[in-house]
Amino acid sequence: MALQLYVDLVSQPCRSVYIFAKKNNIPFELKKISLFGCEQYEEAFGKINMMRKAPAIRDGDFCLAESVAIMLYLAEKFQTADFWYPADLQQRARVNEYLSWQHTALRMHGSKMFWLRLIIPRIMGVEVPQDKMDAALEDLNGSLKLMEEKFIQDKPFIAGQQISLADLVAIVELMQPVGSGLDVFEGRPKLSAWRDRVQMAVGQELFDEAHRDILSAQETMETMDTSKLQVFKPKALRLFM
Repeated sequence: MALQLYVDLVSQPCRSVYIFAKKNNIPFELKKISLFGCEQYEEAFGKINMMRKAPAIRDGDFCLAESVAIMLYLAEKFQTADFWYPADLQQRARVNEYLSWQHTALRMHGSKMFWLRLIIPRIMGVEVPQDKMDAALEDLNGSLKLMEEKFIQDKPFIAGQQISLADLVAIVELMQPVGSGLDVFEGRPKLSAWRDRVQMAVGQELFDEAHRDILSAQETMETMDTSKLQVFKPKALRLFM
């Protein structure tokens, strides 16, 4: 049985795993699920990942969740190029440093802007107070500043001269607020130049394919059936409001 990859490309972690697998020619069977359609709560998916989150993989009888864990598993199993997760102690430490930081910084703040700008007002019908939006933008700007000054600095990529898992995880998170109409690269030449290098390293065609759904999210939301999304409303309001 071929490795099965369960993803929804609206999700940032799903995009990182998808890009990594495709870029490294890892053979897999694509299993698309709709998170906004609540397909993660179906019985069949629960057998793949009882945490009800994507991405997830099934490799024979072995199932694995969490995007970073999945990419590390794929890197080791398929012996991908060293630069993705360098053997060099200090370069690997830089990758690990970013991956450890991003969960409660860039990921959290970029996701929050996506929900506050798009999902909560336009799908759930709840007006977001301006002070909440301003505070969220301030948090995101703080993470973007650290991204430039701490993690990129004057290097081509986060770990040095070549792309790594850190860059891949970072770029998909930065594209999430872009999908809500907020261009986080505007006025940030260093961040923009890094983005261009990441796109070139990944390949423009693959990058565009992986981000097609998130970049059309505003148009998609206009026509989608939003009734199932109401199940997320209490949790979303607790988390983001």
